[in-house]
Amino acid sequence: MTIDIHTLVGAYVLDAVDDIERAAFERHLRECDACRIEVTELGETAARLADNTWSVPPPWLRENVMTEIGRTRQAPPAVEAAPVTRTAPRRRRFAAAAAAVVAAVGAGSAVYAVQDQRVRDQRQVAEAARAEQARVRTILAAPDVVLSRQDVSTGGRVTVATSRLHNAGVVMLAAEAAPTGRVYQLWTIRPGGAPQSAGVLNEGQAADVVVLEGLPGATDVGVTIEPPKGSATPTLPLVADVKLA
Repeated sequence: MTIDIHTLVGAYVLDAVDDIERAAFERHLRECDACRIEVTELGETAARLADNTWSVPPPWLRENVMTEIGRTRQAPPAVEAAPVTRTAPRRRRFAAAAAAVVAAVGAGSAVYAVQDQRVRDQRQVAEAARAEQARVRTILAAPDVVLSRQDVSTGGRVTVATSRLHNAGVVMLAAEAAPTGRVYQLWTIRPGGAPQSAGVLNEGQAADVVVLEGLPGATDVGVTIEPPKGSATPTLPLVADVKLA
């Protein structure tokens, strides 16, 4: 699968990326305002979690407040001690105060829920990144790993590591930026078959690490320059054609 450079935000903040991913992501950060904001915000959230503090009330607070309001009886006003004209405002003040408390707690709970979901999403991204990183390391450390390299005609290099023991390979692209309005696309070429897409990079993305299952059955890994979102078939000429041993 292709590791979308944008999804490395969580892994980068949690220091769960390898040296290649870190270099690629830090280069990407110089060009992507959205990712810079995400890194800053997630870093602040991670710091708050590390301090074991909450920036907003926890969800159970609203339930407790509502329970107490429901079971606490209000003493009826004494007619002799308080004129009728004063009890209605008192009840209105209590109702208004209770509504304000509930509204504030409800708003806080909503903010917490959004923040909590965002943290869970980022954790899932980080876990997926760690699993992908572990798979990359396993393939690269295989006793039968074979490395093949090819320069990219637009600048840079693509390296392919294959392991028959794991029936998989790792494609590591580190190229110069593609022309404006174009993206890099990876392809696998197998005997007697049409080239198959192995991943499309985002606009402005020139580095990627891709794990390809079943790669030892291919003869070539190609790189082309395509329109955004890629093409169904390669646009020739290939800017890199890595022959696999």
